[in-house]
Amino acid sequence: MATTSSNSTSHLPESKIPIFTTVASYREWREKALRNGQSVGFVPTMGALHEGHLSLVRRSLSENDLTVVSIFVNPAQFAPHEDLSSYPRTLPGDLKLLEEQNAQSSIEGPNSCEVRYPAAVFVPSVQEMYPLGIVQNVSEQKGTFIEVKGFSHQMEGQTRPTFFRGVATVVTKLFNVIQPTNAYFGQKDIQQALLLKRMVTDLLMAYPTPQNLHIIPTTRDPTTGLALSSRNLYLTTAGRQVAPTLRQALVAAAEAWSEGYTKEESIAKAKAVVEENRKEASEKGLEVELQLDYIEMNDSKTFDVLDPEAKESKGNVVILSGALYVDKTRLIDNILLGNTTGILG
Repeated sequence: MATTSSNSTSHLPESKIPIFTTVASYREWREKALRNGQSVGFVPTMGALHEGHLSLVRRSLSENDLTVVSIFVNPAQFAPHEDLSSYPRTLPGDLKLLEEQNAQSSIEGPNSCEVRYPAAVFVPSVQEMYPLGIVQNVSEQKGTFIEVKGFSHQMEGQTRPTFFRGVATVVTKLFNVIQPTNAYFGQKDIQQALLLKRMVTDLLMAYPTPQNLHIIPTTRDPTTGLALSSRNLYLTTAGRQVAPTLRQALVAAAEAWSEGYTKEESIAKAKAVVEENRKEASEKGLEVELQLDYIEMNDSKTFDVLDPEAKESKGNVVILSGALYVDKTRLIDNILLGNTTGILG
């Protein structure tokens, strides 16, 4: 049965996993874990869970005494024109998926046991997370917000200039509430994950430490290679047929880069793949529109854009990333070029 200390539980689905809707009730639970010396793994999500999220959950289950999953659609990371109201909200299904998870713990000692599903789910209201209220227009917002200067305007930040401000703010709040020993993020959102690692370092956070913020390789459709994403639910039947275009384009650029082509030449090959797939879709009579937002190569430590004539990364991993609109659905993906030891894991 759902466990919560909110005034009303009638809106919550039944669950084997305790559900906390308030900061106060969760902190009481967390204090007990601290007293017992138990480690807490944390997977922050906006719900609409898929195999990508669940792979992070299983990783946490295998490495921690307790695992907490948060489900919160964060208004602060949506611009006024973006899809906050239509973002999929599937809490009953999400809870059932979490109940089905099973991972063998790698922890030695008295806490070593088979962990079958997360120990807690944190499902706060908007009011709980933003006591002063929140609007999507940044100029009208009131209260405390977090910005990671110099790391938020490149790549995804070009198209979504306020996105990382919202992400950094809500994740700081969640880290303060959850107090995770370890936190887990997916590579699909590589800029977000690296930016948060920078934030944790700069703010001297203890929960988690920078070393305990883990970035896990992207989970993909085994047939098409499409990166799994909650927004894939928006794709039409025709859209699903052409959605792997971005992955194919990035692979073409990565192969060219490995063969010694310049950055400019490598990206040109990626763009050619997009154009070829657009023409092919039209010839097949598919009613779908492909529009490339960007494909770029950036230094993984500074996010600086590589020089067009660059042929090597000068020791740092290169982020080859892109965004593609399939009709109105915006898909993102990336490939890391170079030795990813120290980034992924």
